[in-house]
Amino acid sequence: MTASADHPAGPSNPPAQQLSATSPPAPRRGSQPNPATVLTAIGVCSVVIGGLVAAVTEPLDLAHGSWLAAYLVLVGGMTQCAMGQARIRGPEVIAPRGSWAQIGCWNVGNALVIGGTLTGEPLAVDFGSALLVIALAIAFRATRPGVGSATSSAAGGVSALVGHVHRTLLLVLAVSIPIGMALAHLRHP
Repeated sequence: MTASADHPAGPSNPPAQQLSATSPPAPRRGSQPNPATVLTAIGVCSVVIGGLVAAVTEPLDLAHGSWLAAYLVLVGGMTQCAMGQARIRGPEVIAPRGSWAQIGCWNVGNALVIGGTLTGEPLAVDFGSALLVIALAIAFRATRPGVGSATSSAAGGVSALVGHVHRTLLLVLAVSIPIGMALAHLRHP
């Protein structure tokens, strides 16, 4: 029970929380995780795992170890962190359902690309690549500038520049996907 006019605040009756129009609501215990935080956390974990793979590649003589380490760090890690941070900067742009679809497509797609590459199955790489394209399309849509969102301040200009660079990198990744698919088929016809 919280304090009210009928029940004054006391040790067993804490005061009611006052929220202003500008203060964010207090986090609730047991609430669902934020998609932006999940993207960033999984990205950080991928970077760490990629570093560990790099450390054991030579001692264990892993045939695809250096490729796997680079893929985990750059695609699974850094790109996912960037997508998460872009959502933190503009979380109102896309519905949460789209956010979770992006996370699922990105991570399942990466798992299929990695698994297909390590096992020599180019069709798995193709299917994973298709999921990656879907995730990139969701990310691109989520970070597009909104109508009337341009500002004349220096901070707004920097933010617009960062958003433009982010979207350009998403397009570069989208262009690189068919190249990776072609290489998978050339290595394992």
